[in-house]
Amino acid sequence: MIKLNNNYYFLRHGEAESNVEPRFICSLPEPKKAHLTSRGKKQIQKIAQILKKKNIDLIFFSPLTRTKETAQIIKKTIKKPMILSQNLKELDFGIFNDLHPDVYWAYFEKPIQRFTKKIPQGETLNQCLKRIWSFFQKINQKYKNKNILIISHADPLWLLESKIKKLDRKQMIAAYRFRLKPGELRFFRKTSD
Repeated sequence: MIKLNNNYYFLRHGEAESNVEPRFICSLPEPKKAHLTSRGKKQIQKIAQILKKKNIDLIFFSPLTRTKETAQIIKKTIKKPMILSQNLKELDFGIFNDLHPDVYWAYFEKPIQRFTKKIPQGETLNQCLKRIWSFFQKINQKYKNKNILIISHADPLWLLESKIKKLDRKQMIAAYRFRLKPGELRFFRKTSD
């Protein structure tokens, strides 16, 4: 595991309209706004009560509607600074944005191809990992001994967690089934000096 200078809480946004069924995938630009469902709002209200006891110092969040709404619900409870980061956005699904997830998955013969096979007008997992890792390295160097909440999406958070744990691609693919579910919170403790 890499050295962590802060305590980190990774939170996947609450259940959103795009998670129900699921009918469509949604990245920027948002073809339709995937708002939190009533269940998603309740999930995040419960998480906010948990986070209230964790002395969160900063909230970083993705620019998509479902993560903004998640961050706003939490901010009402913990009243800490919110910082929007483009690097936390969802994987860019390119031509598959707004389509059913099955259409996206059919583009790949094997899950490992997602790392390198370019999506027309979108990005690979390697490109997504590069941007989220760059973001994380900057905040891990800039801040010390803080409690930091990062609100993002399934793939970016799965990639970030895998990188922190120094997993290779095969291990990352195996860990995919353990990625954060909507409204799920995961904790990473500061590394001892």
